[in-house]
Amino acid sequence: MPLSYSAAAAAPSPLAARSRGILRRPPLSAPVVVRCKKIDQLRAVNGVPPYAPVSNRSLLTPVTLPIIRDVNIKNDTRLRIFSGTANPSLSQEIASYLGLELGKINIKRFADGEIYVQLQESVRGCDVFLVQPTCPPANENLMELLIMIDACRRASAKNITAVIPYFGYARADRKSQGRESIAAKLVANMITEAGANRVLVCDLHSSQAMGYFDIPVDHVYGQPVILDYLASKTICSDDLVVVSPDVGGVARARAFAKKLSDAPLAIVDKRRHGHNVAEVMNLIGDVRGKVAVMMDDMIDTAGTIAKGAELLHQEGAREVYACCTHAVFSPPAIERLSSGLFQEVIITNTIPLKEDKSFPQLTILSVANLLGETIWRVHDDCSVGHEPYSSLDID
Repeated sequence: MPLSYSAAAAAPSPLAARSRGILRRPPLSAPVVVRCKKIDQLRAVNGVPPYAPVSNRSLLTPVTLPIIRDVNIKNDTRLRIFSGTANPSLSQEIASYLGLELGKINIKRFADGEIYVQLQESVRGCDVFLVQPTCPPANENLMELLIMIDACRRASAKNITAVIPYFGYARADRKSQGRESIAAKLVANMITEAGANRVLVCDLHSSQAMGYFDIPVDHVYGQPVILDYLASKTICSDDLVVVSPDVGGVARARAFAKKLSDAPLAIVDKRRHGHNVAEVMNLIGDVRGKVAVMMDDMIDTAGTIAKGAELLHQEGAREVYACCTHAVFSPPAIERLSSGLFQEVIITNTIPLKEDKSFPQLTILSVANLLGETIWRVHDDCSVGHEPYSSLDID
């Protein structure tokens, strides 16, 4: 016969109910009838009455607690670094700084020039960083980056960050004449549509290019690496003067001079008659008897910086140093830079430099630690505005 009880009937006290494992329902407006199924009583097995087993402590297996990973340990299996073919040596340096191995990826080109990309390890749910500058050949490296992003997106990566040490087409950031394209915006759209969630770039030609992306952009500067190197040289701060090779780089040179013991600033005024063609007109500032440090974001054909150095020597500069983050070095840059105008040419490795482009005055600094630290901070959701890698207050 089915058992029944009424919720309005007398119930045990809360303490008794808790000790018996009974959850007391709140009082209802109408009685609730719950039907329970009657089961058979427990029977003895081989003459042994039913009992509840009691554990012996000596037989208990120790419980292994999960290891809580320290957030500062950089060997994180969810962080993956993949390298394109544009600058594998820089990618390896970044991975070494992070204490990681480069991800396994197969990149090859078919006979007709098409690019094939296949990830050779799982990235599902991972935070993926793709290191690929769009340096010459710009179109090849850009297309390779887009296909790498697409491969990661289709492999269900959680986040995809395009690490672009040198952002090609950055100089095409505005319309200086009618009927021109703004290729920087077009490339930004292509990277976004390919599936990138974030972009990490180093020393954009103009900071407003960050606004061309509809995804977060982390913009770091390579100048702190050059500043550290210059600080290690025995140059009296009173003898220094920072020179901007053109009017467009005044803000960058002013910020650099402020960090370099608040050195004075000089400006080379030029008139450009065409692409990659520059003509120096005059110098604003005093460089006589001083060590001039010319600062720019990139050196392409070296026409601007070479003619500026000639003017500085004419104005009485004792020594001239050329500094830049991106060494594009299109012909005839090597001939101009190695002609004896410069005491030293200081660059970084955002763009790989072939051996035939080396010359005695050249010094190459690595930005691997700069990019590696920024990658880790992005992955760990920390601010990237940290010294000495923070913004140079360029406005």
